Amino acid sequence: MLIDLHTHSYPKSDDSFAAIDDLIDKAKESHLDGICLTDHDFFWSNDEVLDLAKRHDFLILPGCEINTDNGHVLVFGLDRYVFGMHKPDFLVDALRQRNGAMIAAHPYRRRFLEDPGHLPEARQEMLERACGDDFFGSCDGIEGVNGRGKPVQNQFSQDLADGLGIKMTGGSDAHRVEQMGTAATLFERKIAGLDDLIRELKAGRFRAEKLINPQEASRTA
Repeated sequence: MLIDLHTHSYPKSDDSFAAIDDLIDKAKESHLDGICLTDHDFFWSNDEVLDLAKRHDFLILPGCEINTDNGHVLVFGLDRYVFGMHKPDFLVDALRQRNGAMIAAHPYRRRFLEDPGHLPEARQEMLERACGDDFFGSCDGIEGVNGRGKPVQNQFSQDLADGLGIKMTGGSDAHRVEQMGTAATLFERKIAGLDDLIRELKAGRFRAEKLINPQEASRTA
């Protein structure tokens, strides 16, 4: 199953320009099997998610993108934002209590600079520093293909995953409707709900998929 694990809608994410119904319609047009709602520090209610899924006859899964002191992460299994989740240890503890899952979103941010990253020595130093970040050890995967990321940025994420020996997901990180369908995660087994998603993420039965060249979609958001 092909699922976009990383999407944003307006007004839940104030930096998004995509209405949720338009985003879902575009996901279906893009031949996805489902999407996760991962608005910034905001959790959709179960009733809202069920209503959307029924109305569109499409798999909709709840999640959230949380801004932590160590970068942004996609979390699955929590249902509300609690002050303190910006602290990695606090967030990890909350997820463990709920048996949730966590993916490091666009891990190249804060860790890779194109200048001086075009220099092999500088890039290697950045990569080694990122590989030494203990925070990734608490993640169930890292986003190796971000639909709004440049090829050089995504390549850094993929090299980071190789260095860490960790699985990679893909997600559009769509903030505009036209950005949907750039990247997703291919799961080996059927995902029918949130419990299935968390189980498969923890089992590592998935891989990142680039659907179209990210540069073909607008990255303005």
